[in-house]
Amino acid sequence: MKYINEIREGNRMNGVYLCKHRQSAVTKNGKSYENVILQDKTGTMDAKIWEPNSVGIEDFDTLDYVDIVGDVTSFAGSLQVSIKRARKVKEGEYNPADYLPASKFDIEEMYAELMQYAASVKDPYLSQLLKYYYVNDAEFINRFKNNSAAKTVHHGFIGGLLQHTLCVVRLCDYYVKAYPILNRDLLITAAIFHDIGKTKELSAFPQNDYTDDGQLLGHIMIGAEMIHDAVRTIPGFPEKQENELKHCILAHHGELEYGSPKKPALAEALALNMADNTDAKLETLTEVFDNAGDSTEWLGYNRLFESNLRKTTEF
Repeated sequence: MKYINEIREGNRMNGVYLCKHRQSAVTKNGKSYENVILQDKTGTMDAKIWEPNSVGIEDFDTLDYVDIVGDVTSFAGSLQVSIKRARKVKEGEYNPADYLPASKFDIEEMYAELMQYAASVKDPYLSQLLKYYYVNDAEFINRFKNNSAAKTVHHGFIGGLLQHTLCVVRLCDYYVKAYPILNRDLLITAAIFHDIGKTKELSAFPQNDYTDDGQLLGHIMIGAEMIHDAVRTIPGFPEKQENELKHCILAHHGELEYGSPKKPALAEALALNMADNTDAKLETLTEVFDNAGDSTEWLGYNRLFESNLRKTTEF
């Protein structure tokens, strides 16, 4: 079996993979087929079953482990496998550790560094707010450490939310040193909190899928509500300070069409948006290049970047 990040266009896919998602669909011509997402610890791959009722395609469902045989092609700049044979495997035929993607960095070390940034916040109200979740709430801490930051696009692995948050905080710490107009306590606190809603928007692995709250509200609204709920437990927390922090959360996607209910109106909100966007895009590009292996050729059009991509030439 090859891991997903080792598979290339033209390969024959042959091995056991976790079925992360399966859904019936219909082509424009009215022909039934199946949309499938396969997963192992290195990532996910889009798959199709064009002949669902053909011989060799056994019944399987979401979160089943499946022995797959299929042909790998490229579609819209991404790899896709056409499944020819599929067999649901039994417990003992696979090692679950091979199928849950995880951060390449140590989770406890990342969390310890994040807490150093939290401890550097001098404002007494913001400091109490950070401790409410990141020190005193064991259930939240466990979810935050192990959740992904996205379903598929970037940081879609165990520890992804923590890794992304830490990278955003590091960037914001740099911005504060370069641009004195920024309020460090507000920006660092906002960076640490900006994606906490994802602990409720996305379910834990192996599902790593949108919850009902995630579908109905989204992580930005959930995060702002979590801030408000915690503030109510801290006597004397200034209302203006709460609103500025919540504004940073609500505006951190930068544009209305990207899901932010507000556009940045504070310097700290703008800085947070740029840091969040920087890490999301560079991690996405990192994952694209990782999936390409040693290839230095053009990788084809990528819809997320709206460009043909390749690695930089090494001289």
